[in-house]
Amino acid sequence: MKIRRFYGKDMREALKQVKDELGDDAVIMSNKKLSNGVEIVAAYDKEPAVNPKRAESNLTPAPKRRAGSTPTLSEIIGDSGPDSLRALLEKQIQAKESAHQVSQPVAQPTKPQNVTSQSQRQTQAQPQVPNVSHQQDALNEMRQELASLRNVLQFQVAGLLQQDKGRNHPLHGYLTNKLQKMGISEALANEVVSYTPADTDERQAWLFLLKLLANRIQTEESNLLTKGGIAVLMGPTGTGKTTTVAKLAAQAAQKYGAENVGLITIDSYRIAAYEQISTYARIIGCSVKKAQNAEELSDLLFQFRNKRLILIDTAGFGQRDVRLIKQLETLKQSTTANISSYLVMQANSQYQVMQQTIAAYKQISLQGCIFTKIDECYSLGEAISAAIEHKLSVSFITDGQKVPEDLKVADAKFLITSAAKLYKKHVLIHTSGNSLNNAAVAV
Repeated sequence: MKIRRFYGKDMREALKQVKDELGDDAVIMSNKKLSNGVEIVAAYDKEPAVNPKRAESNLTPAPKRRAGSTPTLSEIIGDSGPDSLRALLEKQIQAKESAHQVSQPVAQPTKPQNVTSQSQRQTQAQPQVPNVSHQQDALNEMRQELASLRNVLQFQVAGLLQQDKGRNHPLHGYLTNKLQKMGISEALANEVVSYTPADTDERQAWLFLLKLLANRIQTEESNLLTKGGIAVLMGPTGTGKTTTVAKLAAQAAQKYGAENVGLITIDSYRIAAYEQISTYARIIGCSVKKAQNAEELSDLLFQFRNKRLILIDTAGFGQRDVRLIKQLETLKQSTTANISSYLVMQANSQYQVMQQTIAAYKQISLQGCIFTKIDECYSLGEAISAAIEHKLSVSFITDGQKVPEDLKVADAKFLITSAAKLYKKHVLIHTSGNSLNNAAVAV
């Protein structure tokens, strides 16, 4: 495989030179506009036949490249470089295949025997065209390496920016780190820290951030026990939905009477699910029914139409369980209007799990959420971050297994105070030399 350059005053003249000199099998590698014309770089496999008409013109020296112009790839790596050869061979094969499909090749003049034998020897000496699959593998490997380098550079740049932020705004960096240790997400921590007033000390800034977070938490002005109605409790398995239903029913029965409370379960997957809620209903003294589908649910809601509060217990499914969709569709198909949906989540769950859970259950408009197992938490920042970022109202919290005592109406100040106390208890106690051990106090 060889490369030649052709020069002309315009592209038409240069292409005519390539065709006259090398024939139709030549491959155009690149073209460049010069100050006095056009330069074309062409590659060819076999020696073209000698053209007497062009013999004299070939003796004319090529115009010099403009000073300061960028050299071509062939000038940098050489015409015989392995990378260039591999690329030329690949393009040569593609060009030949397309040429055979579109038009007939132009017949070449008869060459002398010695020229033909020399061309054959050169062809035999050329390396074999590599396998296309091997080339693809090499390209994929190169892409992976480039992607890895990009990720490393992004990480390094992020680290440098963080260090620069810490040098320019040391208080902001300290407070951001402190909020993240409390469980607050990085995005939310950076957002609230940006509102920190200037010329304030560390303790005042910390208390300001706690109050700001408390103001960001949404709670219900009129909770379920006060307004009544129909409510369905949904959530992943093991979050305490049935126990929470029993706590709500027990408090409502104490306030309005057991005859004004009705329980319905659509959990047909869990063993002894109906028996469990029936036991709670028998202790409380309220009615309980079971629905298998949307039609039965509508009928039961009609039977309980005179009840002040109707609570619907559901089966627990993971956010990726296909049965969750079926359960949500059952609720959507119910003919009874004005059903409030509450998402029950464990307060000690991971932040990413909460994010995925909320996204999965938002197929039904959520009235609010209920955080359970507050007493089992080492950190509350994750639950607070999920509620704030998804603008999800916190309706109730539970902090134990006792029915109905361990159920409280959600209070933003209480949540933030509890989060600060947990941070002080489980994080600061293991940190030596901290000058703000007393900063995490109740707001």
